[in-house]
Amino acid sequence: MSILNGLPILSFILLSPLVGLLVILLLPKERSSWMKTAAILTTLVPLALSLWLYAGYDKQQGGAGYEEQLSWVEVPLNKEFQNGVAEFVFKFQYSLGIDGISLPLVLLTALVTAMAALAAFHIKKRWKSFFVWFLLLEAGMLGVFLAQDVFLFFVFFEVTLVAMYFLIGIWGYFHRERAANQFLLYNGIGSAIMLLAFVLLVNTAGFRIEQAGEQASFIYSGSYADILRNMTDPAAWVNMSPEQLGGINPFQMTETMQWVLFIMLLVAFGIKLPIFPFHTWMLKVHTEAPPAVVMIHSGVLLKMGAYGLLRFGVLLFPEQAREWAVVLAALGVINILYGALLAFRQQEFKLVLAYSSISHMGIVLLGLAAFNELGMQGALFQLVSHGLISALLFLIVGSIHERTGTTELSELGGLARSMPFISGVLLTAGLASLGLPGLSGFIGEFLAFLGLFESMRWLTAAGVLGIILTAVYVLRAVLKITFGTQPEKYGALKDARLIEAIPMIVLLAFILLLGCYPSLLTDTVQNSVGTLFEPLFATRAGG
Repeated sequence: MSILNGLPILSFILLSPLVGLLVILLLPKERSSWMKTAAILTTLVPLALSLWLYAGYDKQQGGAGYEEQLSWVEVPLNKEFQNGVAEFVFKFQYSLGIDGISLPLVLLTALVTAMAALAAFHIKKRWKSFFVWFLLLEAGMLGVFLAQDVFLFFVFFEVTLVAMYFLIGIWGYFHRERAANQFLLYNGIGSAIMLLAFVLLVNTAGFRIEQAGEQASFIYSGSYADILRNMTDPAAWVNMSPEQLGGINPFQMTETMQWVLFIMLLVAFGIKLPIFPFHTWMLKVHTEAPPAVVMIHSGVLLKMGAYGLLRFGVLLFPEQAREWAVVLAALGVINILYGALLAFRQQEFKLVLAYSSISHMGIVLLGLAAFNELGMQGALFQLVSHGLISALLFLIVGSIHERTGTTELSELGGLARSMPFISGVLLTAGLASLGLPGLSGFIGEFLAFLGLFESMRWLTAAGVLGIILTAVYVLRAVLKITFGTQPEKYGALKDARLIEAIPMIVLLAFILLLGCYPSLLTDTVQNSVGTLFEPLFATRAGG
């Protein structure tokens, strides 16, 4: 077990929200201020540890960084052979690890969750239940990015699904139950497809043999490292034909099966991303969930879909992903243009931001479809940048709705007069969203488009059109809210409270920091991209 300064820091990051959850369960229901304080302090622990981990990470190593591993679940399946007895075992491990791809997302998760905990002061009922589900959600998200076993990954993925369902259904707005049910339906289907794909992976690429004297152990492993190693090793059983093994090979993964698994993973994680046309559930969540929950959903949960597609789809099936590069790029362009055009037509600001998220996730698909280091770096930078920007925008949405009772553009205007601080932050966040140089939104878009331009110039040009539309709909919405004629009833509105201003300042600071010093992120990502995707790039060049 690799540790930092004698500490199992990955487990500390993962388990600290659960410790806070237990503390909140023990607090009396009437002590709402104690629960708020405990929840906020709890979210600061993984944030501080993630910052410490990020600062201590060796950016030059490229591959896996810190790792922790313990035996977890072993299910023996004994089968007898003519020449003796061999032991068959399903083995899943408590296996955590980070590299330059997952580490920035762990830090993003901790940061956005801590800021969302501050924004949760808008919640008016059932504080104890809210923060229990809230901290369980944080543990699930951190587990998704830390897990190095497919079964562990699936468990954490499902934890986020259950926690989000209750956070939307209980604390959302008027149509919260419908939004929660639609969220559960779509994501439940995606999870079922993902589970089936993982079962097939464990029973083929997860197979390995351990020999101890005359006793052989035939192990079906959920280890991501084992699966990746077998998928890329021509001598592994999963890649050998029956003829090569004497006429029988139950572990072979044929080319057809590889394509089936790749498409299953594309659909499963495409629902979460979301990829058009699997996006309708997300619109309901963004309009009906409470602001603190939407901050997390837009800022982190959508990134789980992109991370899963990259980690399990592209890395495990590079040849299939490469052959579908044009399809991925086309889906990205559809996301960009569809999201931008629909955002331009909306009169509800939350829907503007929801369609904007669809559009910006299309840029991630373009980066992945580029299949070169620039594109991959752009995709990862876009994930982090959009997470910060969207979390900030929905934080502001919550503040506006709490004061005015609406986020309809037709009912808002001139808020800069009574709320200059919130309006100024909103304008800056809008400029970051449309990709203004000097802010983080520009870097991810620039790298993704530059990477794709090398191989698909026409699709790149179509995607750039979406960036132009982004500037139009963002400025239209932001300027309508902040300037123009102010309704008389909004003349006495109060500007940001301290508990609102702190997360706004922190998120905005990170947006400015990455915009001015992108190497803080690109240096961490670069070597991991080069190391992990080297076989993919080599295949691309050779093809």
